[in-house]
Amino acid sequence: MIHTFDELFAAAKKISKERARPMRVIVAGGNDTAAIAALIEARTIGIADGVLVGDPALIWAQLRELGLPPDTFEIIEAMNEKAICSNSIQAILDGQGEIILKGSIKTPDLLKAAFNPKSGLRIGKIISDIFLFEFSGRSDKNKLLMITDGGFNLAPDLNEKIQLIENCVTVAHALGNENPKVAILSSVETINPNLQSITDAAVITKMNQRGQIKGCVVDGPLALDNAISKEAAQIKKIDSPVAGEADILLCPNIESANMMAKATTYFANLKQAHATMGAKAPVLVPSRNDSAEAKLRTLALNVVVCAHSDANES
Repeated sequence: MIHTFDELFAAAKKISKERARPMRVIVAGGNDTAAIAALIEARTIGIADGVLVGDPALIWAQLRELGLPPDTFEIIEAMNEKAICSNSIQAILDGQGEIILKGSIKTPDLLKAAFNPKSGLRIGKIISDIFLFEFSGRSDKNKLLMITDGGFNLAPDLNEKIQLIENCVTVAHALGNENPKVAILSSVETINPNLQSITDAAVITKMNQRGQIKGCVVDGPLALDNAISKEAAQIKKIDSPVAGEADILLCPNIESANMMAKATTYFANLKQAHATMGAKAPVLVPSRNDSAEAKLRTLALNVVVCAHSDANES
């Protein structure tokens, strides 16, 4: 089981080394300094390689500016934003790469093209962002903890929350956690029928207990303190297999998930990465504020997830 980002990097390196070729990242808009720098570092440490999609003249100019030869990466020609999107998607469908990374193209344009039902990337599942961070709490052992969904789903209903859990469970299984513990968060841990997040949590918990949601242990509603602190749960006398040991935090809506995820970075300075789940390939749209190291962790995470998905399909 992978407990830290150092272990995640080691796993990603092992995967790429054992493949006939390393995992490949398709950069949509290859004339992007940050994306090229991330690919150079990923190649250097043995996580992944890359393909740049865009105007070759602009890409070569960017490579020269970085002191790199024009043949540093394979280039797929695309002379406008529409072509960049379609050629990046087609590269995935043709097996030229496994992961799409946003380069110089606009985020809405890439997401709209990639997640269009006719793109070929949709597989009938909900698309969700999974925020992964390394956390120790009051323990001397670190763990990788997930928050969802702070990126795509505004106010998920009951069925969508079940799918969000399933996407997180897939990532947990890829990390070697065969039975992750899922905390469905709300403001309190007692049942109040007037609050939708609480009633959803109660129903989903019962569904898990009845075997309708598999591959994990679910409990909720749980307030955040009870989900991650055994001491808090004990003080409140909460008897739960998840309390104090959660691996996955399912938030009620996009606002709470987004703010909680950013708090781990800006208040606590914790290491983080993202996975995009629910399509044939991850479509990564890192924030402009993400550090180069954060982008590398995201690439490493998605290499591990892709390898797990490939193994299950074969």
